[in-house]
Amino acid sequence: MPKSRARAKAVYTPPARSSKAKVSPPWLAPTMTGCLVLGLGWIATYYITNSAWPIAAIAAWNLAIGFVFIIAGVVLATKWH
Repeated sequence: MPKSRARAKAVYTPPARSSKAKVSPPWLAPTMTGCLVLGLGWIATYYITNSAWPIAAIAAWNLAIGFVFIIAGVVLATKWH
């Protein structure tokens, strides 16, 4: 019976990890928190005041503005180390 061929490729070795710890920029956490709180406050104000505040002229688009702030906060949260 014939012998099987030896493995031609070298065994995978993962690259060495860097000892340097990743640190978030100092502005990230306050900006993330601010976006989340501002978005929640914007939407809550819109509902509590029966569409009179924050900007009455744009009506339901106030919800979109609030959600944009919340989504920006969540995106920033994914960058936080």
